Amino acid sequence: MVNLAELNTPQRKAAETIKGPVLILAGAGSGKTRTITFRIAHMVHNLGIPAEQILGVSFTNKAAGEMRERVKGLLGRKKASHLTLSTFHSLGIKILKKEIVKLGYHKNFSIYDTSDQMSIVREGLNSFRAEKKAFDRKQILSKIGFLKNKGVSEDDFVDSPFFDCEDAYDHATEYIYRYYQDKLRFFNAIDFDDILFLVVKLFGQHPEIAEAYSKQFKYVMVDEYQDTNPLQFSMIMGLTTTHDNLCVVGDDDQSIYSFRGADISNILNFEKNYPTATVVKLEENYRSTTPILNLANKVIVENKERREKTLWSQIASTQPPLVWAAGDTEHEAQIVVEEVVSHQGKGKMLSDIAVLYRSNTQAPAIEEQLRLSQVPYRVLGGQKFYDKKEVKDLMAYLTTILNPGSQVSLRRILNVPNRGIGTATLGKYLTKSDEIQQSLFETMKRYNALDPKRAVKIQTFTQLIQKYMGLFRSAPLAPTIEKLIDELDYLNYIDKQHDNIKQAAARKKDVQMFVEAAARFSRQVGSKATLKNFVEKILLQDSQDEKDKDDDDEQENLNSVTLMTLHSSKGLEFKKVFMVGIEEELLPHKRTISAGEDMSEERRLCYVGITRAQESLIMTYCKERTLFGRKAPRHKSRFINELSANYTEQDRTQFGHLSEDEAVAYKKNFFDSLIDSLDD
Repeated sequence: MVNLAELNTPQRKAAETIKGPVLILAGAGSGKTRTITFRIAHMVHNLGIPAEQILGVSFTNKAAGEMRERVKGLLGRKKASHLTLSTFHSLGIKILKKEIVKLGYHKNFSIYDTSDQMSIVREGLNSFRAEKKAFDRKQILSKIGFLKNKGVSEDDFVDSPFFDCEDAYDHATEYIYRYYQDKLRFFNAIDFDDILFLVVKLFGQHPEIAEAYSKQFKYVMVDEYQDTNPLQFSMIMGLTTTHDNLCVVGDDDQSIYSFRGADISNILNFEKNYPTATVVKLEENYRSTTPILNLANKVIVENKERREKTLWSQIASTQPPLVWAAGDTEHEAQIVVEEVVSHQGKGKMLSDIAVLYRSNTQAPAIEEQLRLSQVPYRVLGGQKFYDKKEVKDLMAYLTTILNPGSQVSLRRILNVPNRGIGTATLGKYLTKSDEIQQSLFETMKRYNALDPKRAVKIQTFTQLIQKYMGLFRSAPLAPTIEKLIDELDYLNYIDKQHDNIKQAAARKKDVQMFVEAAARFSRQVGSKATLKNFVEKILLQDSQDEKDKDDDDEQENLNSVTLMTLHSSKGLEFKKVFMVGIEEELLPHKRTISAGEDMSEERRLCYVGITRAQESLIMTYCKERTLFGRKAPRHKSRFINELSANYTEQDRTQFGHLSEDEAVAYKKNFFDSLIDSLDD
């Protein structure tokens, strides 16, 4: 027998309630996965329900895999193998492989990836551009995906609330959507968004198919129900055509994915759709201390449209959540990393720590300080700042200027921005370089006329590198990098590479952040801020990153601080959490404020961040930040501003408890050790 006595009272009620609709409101850290797996094991082992009749659906392969492994531990591999535990899309593919012929496709259909999709959109735009207006392919493809996830076909788009007759992009999308779907059908192909779209279409046009699957799966369970979109809701309705044995698990307070199409009303209105539903609340939190949960509860209770629940914990603590006031972006990063270094110095694991932020644009300053302090880190659900193309381009230029013999860096920038030096010309110089046993750069200098048609371009390039070899020896670091960017006309190059204005702006912002990183480095190390020291400091951390990649995942986690957005943090937990930039126009975000939109989801995002912390929570805000080259005053987020009784605020611009003399000595020791490390 599976012993349900191992569960707490609400968990046990959720596991024992099998017949009819069930809503499990599972608060953060309340043992949701444990409850689900015990429920499944109880159904199979204790009640004798055939495993083939049970369907469990989640959003990610990782979640489905974790559920599968836990059930195996309770039931054994043989019984567990008969269960269907999958993602929505995996289930959709299985259904389409059997039934897609009823929609006019052949069974051996293909699933197109992004590059295939973009090719079709490009073809469609070539025939549409009667007015010669440029349209962003990615934006149109994104709109098509959005429409499919809303259940809107190419024939329905014009009559839907999503069509704006005055929007040129919507007119282009209407044409391309039809063209795109015609091409997919011609090639017997579907895209990722078609998977659920076509399953719902199949259920609608052929209700006998929905009925058959409903009879096959007599018990349906859905995880993270608050994240379901209209298509997933319709798919669930189809799968429960012949019964109402539907168990959904979720937390409306953690609904933070509306930008992906998630519809919170699915969980808020569950009892309207299923009037006989049993509702079970899981409110005991096994993750966080009481002070952290008290703050989380106070934050989220301000949302009016929510299911009432209050998290509580038996984990007592006298350590309150902290709010640190920082001077500016650089200071914020410094005090966070100082605390990280202190944590590590006490023999504690770096994997205990996560740094959470609202926007990826907040990460570079934190990354820079971690690099300077030689603290290994990983960026989860995002790209490390120094791994971005534009930043790697600039690093390749600096590396080549510092060491022209670096062939890898030289080859990266030889035709960036485009200067008409292609692979054929490069091949000639590589051959000559081998022949005379000289570096590629020296060969280009000595034999610039090796390819007569490219002689001037080769000479201009080598002279540029030589010019900056001299400039970096005599001029300040950051202004010289800025001068190089201007001379390359690199920002204009970015504009030409991206049709989407927003994407180009984001890439140009990364370039500006790179210059700011150099400026911060100069302020911190003074006369030691040479090109050599700047490049070496970055490359030293990069080599450590590569070393970490060679270790297994567990070892990497043991040695790394985790950086991620608040959106990426959902479902994770850490002993020590920093939430940086908890201020107006970051959280809540400026877009939400300026649009006059409801703040509920931004507040839920704050709640999600707070509930990631197990033992220690530190939230930071800046008194000013540099925005678009100008310093602007900042203010603490409204979400925590009124909750002073639930946290302790420290003005770290005064170095907290340190006297002024102690603070000066502290900063001197910090920067002296940094300069010493550059001499090593």
